[in-house]
Amino acid sequence: MVPVGVEAYRRHRRRLVERLAAAGIEDLAVLHAFDEVPRHLFVPEAVAHRAYEDVALPLGHGQTISRPRVHAFHLQLARLAGEERVLEVGTGSGFQTALLARLVREVCSIEVVAELANAARNRLEALGIGNVHLRIGDGSTGWPDRAPFDAIFVGAAAPDVPEALRRQLAPDGRLLVPVGDTGSQRLLLITADGEGWSEREVDDARFVPLVGEEGW
Repeated sequence: MVPVGVEAYRRHRRRLVERLAAAGIEDLAVLHAFDEVPRHLFVPEAVAHRAYEDVALPLGHGQTISRPRVHAFHLQLARLAGEERVLEVGTGSGFQTALLARLVREVCSIEVVAELANAARNRLEALGIGNVHLRIGDGSTGWPDRAPFDAIFVGAAAPDVPEALRRQLAPDGRLLVPVGDTGSQRLLLITADGEGWSEREVDDARFVPLVGEEGW
């Protein structure tokens, strides 16, 4: 079955944007990205009718797509200006990748599950998104060949902040990473400065485990 096209669910996207704004998302670029990216094309067809609800949805392979409010909150926290190079650890369905592609100059994204990575690549290519580099592999060690990054988003929970990702931050770069086990997680915002890194806990979190050398 061919997925319903980009223009479908337009009113549903607008309502989602209104709900995000009411929930405290004030970054207009982030809201505009949500209005433009067709989330229903980034979830399994069986749950596409729920794509614009503020809920997490299953992707298969033990993975989920986060609820829209989580993605929006993380993007707003990163204070993106438009010229950044960012690293995304955990491509998943490619939805956040597509949002980032509209918000920054260049996106590098790593996914450990080959089936998810290949499906995400197909979706992004079908939408004509060309400023994304995808790689299949261990995202916990980052992408040294393309570092440094102005922002790094980690879409899975690590036992501690991966040192490899810290070291790949550009000056003033921001790293958003959930840390903890399946029972208790906290979202940390790490900022690189001339002296090293500052760390701030910004929220509770609930993500699947980060699998890899610097993960679980």
